[in-house]
Amino acid sequence: MTGSMSNYMKEKEEICRNNDHIDKRLYEEYGVNRGLRDENGNGVLTGLTKISKIVSSRIVGGKKVSCDGELWYRGYRVEQLIDDLGTDEMGFEKVAYLLLMGEMPTPKEEAQFRRIIGKCRTLPTNFTRDVIMKAPSEDIMNSMTRSILTLASYDKNAKDISVSNSLRQCIQLISEFPLLAVYGYNAYNHYEKNKSMFIHNPDPKLSTAENLLMMMRPDKEYSTVEAKVLDTALILHMEHGGGNNSTFTTRVVTSSGSDTYSTMAAAMCSLKGPKHGGANIKVMEMMENIREHVTDYSDKEQVAAYLSKIIDKQAFDGKGLVYGMGHAVYSLSDPRERVFKSYVEKLAKEKGREEDLLLYENVEELAPKLIAEKRHIFKGVSPNVDFYSGFVYDMLGIPQELYTAIFAIARIVGWSAHRIEELICTDKIIRPAYKSVMEEKV
Repeated sequence: MTGSMSNYMKEKEEICRNNDHIDKRLYEEYGVNRGLRDENGNGVLTGLTKISKIVSSRIVGGKKVSCDGELWYRGYRVEQLIDDLGTDEMGFEKVAYLLLMGEMPTPKEEAQFRRIIGKCRTLPTNFTRDVIMKAPSEDIMNSMTRSILTLASYDKNAKDISVSNSLRQCIQLISEFPLLAVYGYNAYNHYEKNKSMFIHNPDPKLSTAENLLMMMRPDKEYSTVEAKVLDTALILHMEHGGGNNSTFTTRVVTSSGSDTYSTMAAAMCSLKGPKHGGANIKVMEMMENIREHVTDYSDKEQVAAYLSKIIDKQAFDGKGLVYGMGHAVYSLSDPRERVFKSYVEKLAKEKGREEDLLLYENVEELAPKLIAEKRHIFKGVSPNVDFYSGFVYDMLGIPQELYTAIFAIARIVGWSAHRIEELICTDKIIRPAYKSVMEEKV
């Protein structure tokens, strides 16, 4: 942008700020729930779903009382789904079937579904060369979104929004997402960072987690523990209710009658926002900053002292946030973090990262207490799933550019389930109202 254009835009920005400013007191005056949340931070009820359930409180003696968080997929607690898997069993595909179809697959149905996923895990001829590699980008989410929209050009029934055709498209995209992410990164890594180029074709016999690790690594090698931890991460990120920003976006765009590719592209644009899917990167940046200022990870007093500076806006990014702590819904605990923790410990031992794990554990123990004291938050603050996910991806050698893309590879299953449910159950476009506070000038 030239200097004159930059000055022009700065001038116009000030005009926009003056003309678009709305006094926050008006929201209370007109009873407007900002961000579709009530005054207590609870989401405004906008729909019904059978896909999942989040529990963060119970009514005891007529009063709402916080409880340990629960996450349910189609009537099953997510930790139970993971516990029921074999020690080395990869469960992404089985749980994906459950979320999409609404019932647990029989062994025969699961085998058939895995074969379909494996068969669909391919891209159109020359798509990688002509689409993904022609415009490499550090922003892998943008690269994937462009690819999703371009895939519509290869689908003769792209505009058909029947349930059966939409289900086909969703399953194809679930299968293709790992390729769009990894190949998008490989193109960026080669053309922008001057690193060696390699493109590994997926193996239809491998699970989603195994294919991800195989395609990302030059030597294609990975351990069973690595694959199991990544598979668990994918299951935990797969679905989280209809009210999260990207899933609600899926519902909104679906309700307009739009096609599957446009719907998933819109969900991707929502997920990539740092307030939604990019949180684990902020955790990694914060932990690196703590490492630079704490010399002994086992010294809780030293760790607490630096955390206090972060909360007081005197350290890190000056925003006073301990990233990875707290959640819009959960208070006492995030069930995904509880499940993930045991797998993190196994991987840290395998990778010789016990010292780093100790720092994470001390932050996990100390931060909630300090936040409660300094911010007078007494409902409970606990680590969320993002607190450990970045650490896991780092131990797996996954570059930060792919962190949010890994989230998308998992969450497209939830988006797909909600798209199908919206198509089946709702025939009205989602159209909330906005109160006009415009000043009439004539």
